[in-house]
Amino acid sequence: MWKNRIFTVIILLSAFVLGFFVFKSEPALNKNYENSSSFIKNHPFKLGLDLSGGAHLVYKADVSGVKEEDIKDSMDALRDVIERRVNLFGVSEPLVQVQRSNFVSGGEEKLIVDLPDVTDIEQAISMIGETPLLEFKVESFDALEADSIDENTDLNSLFTPTDLSGKYLKQAVLEFDPNTREPMVSLMFDDEGTKLFAEITRNNIGKIVAIYLDGAPISTPVVREAITDGQAVISGSFTPNEAKQLVGRLNSGALPVPISLVSTQTIGASLGENAINNGIKAGIIGFIFLAIFLIFWYRIPGLVSVLSLLVYVVIVLTLFKLIPVTLTASGIAGFVISLGVAVDANILIFERLKEEIKSGKSIKDAIPFAFSRAWLSIRDSNIASLIIAAILFWFGSSLIQGFALTLAVGVFVSMFSSLSVTKQFLICISSLKENKVVRFLFNSGFSK
Repeated sequence: MWKNRIFTVIILLSAFVLGFFVFKSEPALNKNYENSSSFIKNHPFKLGLDLSGGAHLVYKADVSGVKEEDIKDSMDALRDVIERRVNLFGVSEPLVQVQRSNFVSGGEEKLIVDLPDVTDIEQAISMIGETPLLEFKVESFDALEADSIDENTDLNSLFTPTDLSGKYLKQAVLEFDPNTREPMVSLMFDDEGTKLFAEITRNNIGKIVAIYLDGAPISTPVVREAITDGQAVISGSFTPNEAKQLVGRLNSGALPVPISLVSTQTIGASLGENAINNGIKAGIIGFIFLAIFLIFWYRIPGLVSVLSLLVYVVIVLTLFKLIPVTLTASGIAGFVISLGVAVDANILIFERLKEEIKSGKSIKDAIPFAFSRAWLSIRDSNIASLIIAAILFWFGSSLIQGFALTLAVGVFVSMFSSLSVTKQFLICISSLKENKVVRFLFNSGFSK
């Protein structure tokens, strides 16, 4: 029995420490936040766009050079590239979506970027950055007739775009010419890009295949032979730093189509700080009413359940900080639902405990039986909840994924709090001398 008591004390002390960690680091709850330790300051709650506000950017995509049947794939690739680039800056749960050409978009392909907790428009634009547009162009025979070129000729008109672009780039690597020691950028294409590059070089031996970056030619090599290994080299008057920067930009995502910023807006939280405060108040009031019901109906087990739920809340909120989980309105809803799952598990256990006590068992003997017989029902209900959460996370949008993640975390922790914490608390209290009053306090409702 003394081992159970020690374990119970450890649980309570751990919950107290975790609770201090959870609430100490919140600026809204702690005015001395800036004076907190660096570890605490680095683990605040992350709020989604609907709770913290952020930046709303609208980009127009130029798909004039893309075949009609390839526009959808190009826009999807553009969305993936921008989302990957934003994630590099640690923005919590960005929302990047494509607005297809229709009446609402004015007949243009657009990209909508929402960045939670970013209220500086210039910072938001810099996060997107000047992601390079990489293109490969070949000589135009008609344009290269000797008598058609003069000092007024637009050099860009001398080259014709190909299907090969940064869309097919697999990796860019900084290298140095072994003879001149000048920096150069080696490009490696994926399987489809390798086939396209091989075809382009095979059909243009002895001609120029120009490499364009952001609409400007940066390298104009002459093809000597067909290149079938899917590698190209960009060389020129680069400094090592410029070449390194170019490699970083290419690897972070070369845009499959050019984009231009057409609209920017700083948006406030759709629920806002008042809604957060009201939500906290509502949660506390709801928890108080729930605690009153559990204690009134289940007496000592109900009191134990309240303590177990407090431990559960502290553990879940700590995990939300450490993972970290971006809290949105839907995510908070998932957390509240998981709290209900935790209460259900305790109720199943207490009802089984009442049946075991009614059968004549002592309280000490009834507790392990109650837990073992309630386990199957708890297991099945939690598995069903986890399956639902997995489906929502796999197929849902980012907002739905936030709900699914908080629900899944809550369900896992609820099993621990119900089957471990509640059990240890009850076993510790079961050492009370058993009499009619004690048996009544371990019963539920108005039954004898």
